[in-house]
Amino acid sequence: MPPKAPESKAAKAAKAQAGGKAKKKKWSKGKNKEKANNQVLFEQSTYDKLLAEVPKYKMITISILCDRLRITCSLARKAIQILIAKGLIRPVTMHSKQQVYTRSTNVEE
Repeated sequence: MPPKAPESKAAKAAKAQAGGKAKKKKWSKGKNKEKANNQVLFEQSTYDKLLAEVPKYKMITISILCDRLRITCSLARKAIQILIAKGLIRPVTMHSKQQVYTRSTNVEE
């Protein structure tokens, strides 16, 4: 095969512009997580709901209280302490990472 003939600069530029190059992929916008707007202090309605409805739940955890009552996790921990002090709930498992409680019944296991 004979060597290629060198192209002129004008020919190279015309060749570069004529080519149908694919468009560059754009970076996708990062998906933002929806910010939870939970209460930091108890309102009277939330506190009444805590005392009335939560002791009827089969399983009570900090995250369940956060989701259902729209309160922060630190407030949910305090709420659980209030319910234990009143004898409305009792602990099932006490792990360092997750505490599970249930409704208090008259029969002790």
